[in-house]
Amino acid sequence: MEREIFAIAMFAGTCLFLICGFPVAFTLGGSALLFGIVGWFIGAFDMSFVAAMPQRIFGTMTNEVLIAVPLFVFMGVMLERSRVAEELLDSMGKLFGTLRGGLGISVCIVGALLAASTGIVGATVVTMGLLSLPTMLRRGYDPALSCGTICAAGTLGQIIPPSIVLVLLGDQISNAYTDAQRAIGNWSPEPVSVGDLFAGALLPGLGLVFLYITYVAVTAWLRPKACPPIQDEADAHLSPWEMMRTLAHALIPPVVLIVAVLGSILTGVATPTEAAAVGAVGALLLGGMRHEGGPRWPILVTFAALILMLLLARTLDLRVARDVIGTVDRVGIWVAVVCTGIVFLGIGESLRRVWSMGILNEVMRHTLTISSMVFVIIVGAGLFSLVFRGLGGEEMVHEFLTNLPGGVFGAMLVVMLVMFVLGFFLDFIEIIFVVVPIVGPVLLRMDVDPVWLGVMIAMNLQTSFLTPPFGFALFYLRGVAPPSIRTLSIYKGVAPFIVIQIIGLSVLALWPSLATWLPSVIFR
Repeated sequence: MEREIFAIAMFAGTCLFLICGFPVAFTLGGSALLFGIVGWFIGAFDMSFVAAMPQRIFGTMTNEVLIAVPLFVFMGVMLERSRVAEELLDSMGKLFGTLRGGLGISVCIVGALLAASTGIVGATVVTMGLLSLPTMLRRGYDPALSCGTICAAGTLGQIIPPSIVLVLLGDQISNAYTDAQRAIGNWSPEPVSVGDLFAGALLPGLGLVFLYITYVAVTAWLRPKACPPIQDEADAHLSPWEMMRTLAHALIPPVVLIVAVLGSILTGVATPTEAAAVGAVGALLLGGMRHEGGPRWPILVTFAALILMLLLARTLDLRVARDVIGTVDRVGIWVAVVCTGIVFLGIGESLRRVWSMGILNEVMRHTLTISSMVFVIIVGAGLFSLVFRGLGGEEMVHEFLTNLPGGVFGAMLVVMLVMFVLGFFLDFIEIIFVVVPIVGPVLLRMDVDPVWLGVMIAMNLQTSFLTPPFGFALFYLRGVAPPSIRTLSIYKGVAPFIVIQIIGLSVLALWPSLATWLPSVIFR
């Protein structure tokens, strides 16, 4: 009983320190050491558990999946600083602005595109809040509807791949699934990859976008004054051809990048880490293309070479360490070598351009800060999980969840509610590395599908990030919204989208195949 009390006290104390604003990594590691030493002193904890910590750190250092984190962060920050969002919002506004609710629909579409290209919720909400909120208010949009649409669209980065949340969740769900299978005697379980979670989250994420757009369209029909149509006089003289050209200039580059990253993962051409490298290179090239002082053709040629390399890797055998190489493969190898040289030259030119624009230093600093924070948290969370397990916390959680009424449904409901509440106070990184290692193995031992569990957690965290009064997306928008926008208007605006999120969660809970069907088709 003494061990269980220590485990509960450690978890509660850690959450309390995190809510008070103490640094996450040091809170996790410090709480674990404090309770571990005290528990060892009174005989409730065996310090041999801590001896596994060097192996945990080494495992983190050699984990190829986690290399995708700094690469995706670099990709997102580079696209954010390269004015991709600004061009997308401007072009979509011109395309849909003449419709009632057109600006709101544009924000939903751009939010989905930014989610698939940046995957950083805070950056997306802040960017769209700065760019689209003043325009929507100036055009007569209802402040509550404007704020709610921006917050909801900005949080799509939690669920639409490639998402940093899904990368970290994929790593933790994979470890939890392996532990659960070994606990029931399966020593060669089928692995769960980040690619499985990417494929599983695709349909639910697009479904949320569809529900958002439907809500805005219905609101425009029922309340025309809340989202009136607009027509810029400066754009009235544009011909359909000029309009399509403007739209293509803003839309095609990020869409091609998204297709290259997600397509290479879903088709099996590249692992998520390799696809993240493609995304980082693609974002760098897009940043170089935005340079006004140089021609665009070197970057376009580099893009063409990069796409050709992906196609060659998919269709031909480019391995050179073979005894017999066919003529077609030999030609493909030489073409790939030439394309590699072109890509290197294009990367060098793009680096020169973004450095001259003053973007590179800021992007690298931001990437280093976020990546360092993530990996230090991983180390602290590893120590926390070891001490929690040594105090008997894992057995206590397993016994509690398995004895709940309702079986798997009751256990899932309690876990989702706990994560929903924790999402008010803690960031997704903290929840993933503190809660998932505790409840994940228990739920997976109850025959819960790991892909479905991961997508449910991601969508649940997205919902909590929208919920007043502590939703992170609300704080992000409050920080950049004009003083005329009342906080109550933001809360009122997100309420319908919270209902939509709950509906989406309920549908996903009732039909898990929405998350499991696509991975089974692609990877099985």
